[in-house]
Amino acid sequence: MYRHSQVGLLILLLAGAVAVVVPALLVSRASTVGIAVGLFLVALAALFYRLVVEVDAHAIRLAFGIGLVRRSIPVGDVVSAEPVRNRWWYGWGIRLTPRGWMWNVSGLDAVELTYRDGNHFRIGTDEPDELARAIRRAAGLPEGGA
Repeated sequence: MYRHSQVGLLILLLAGAVAVVVPALLVSRASTVGIAVGLFLVALAALFYRLVVEVDAHAIRLAFGIGLVRRSIPVGDVVSAEPVRNRWWYGWGIRLTPRGWMWNVSGLDAVELTYRDGNHFRIGTDEPDELARAIRRAAGLPEGGA
């Protein structure tokens, strides 16, 4: 029904810089700690360089990077899906915000889900209106929200 992949350009730039520095450290026989930190940052970038969001009649599926970090949210648990704007200090990645958990890879736009139990979850996206519309459609919610 809906599938979108958003790439975190800043994360890719960081990974690219590290990918250049780590081989240089290896050639110059730099400290083991420096090499380990560089390799850790490259692995972190691989895990979080993009966020893929899929919505169908059963679930909202989220996957970061190469797909090892995932989450599935049953659409039946969602009572509203509204485009929102995150505060810049909420950051990127998997974060606990004052409005609940957030998964975000880049930018400030998101869709805030409200669950039946009243809890909230935010999905960062560069297509907030389209994602909110797809979630509402899948959950059988009115177009304007709950």
